[in-house]
Amino acid sequence: MMTKGYWTILLLIVSNAFMTLAWYGQIVFKSHLERFGLAAIVLLSWCVALLEYTFMIPANRIGSTQFGGPFSLWELKVIQEVISLSVFTLIVVVFMKTDTLRWNHLAGFLCLILAVYFIFRK
Repeated sequence: MMTKGYWTILLLIVSNAFMTLAWYGQIVFKSHLERFGLAAIVLLSWCVALLEYTFMIPANRIGSTQFGGPFSLWELKVIQEVISLSVFTLIVVVFMKTDTLRWNHLAGFLCLILAVYFIFRK
């Protein structure tokens, strides 16, 4: 059985996949969405973002110490940011193939890893 921490991370990963699609899908699927106006694309993105929130809100409640979870609000935020950039990177590099991963991106990720270290340091 998964602990609350693992459930939190799993739900955040799923949530961030929907978030990336809601925020950047209209760029990637430009050729399929060109015939729609901006208002329709915003509405479509909101629908996808609703899916994001159906995973994000439970993840934060399950993971928060205020609800018996293992993570403080600071820790939840840093975990969320690391997952967000990790999911984004995976989707851009593997599926979207619009940009390349460069050394400065990796340097930025190293800074995030250091942020995790410092946030979780007691």
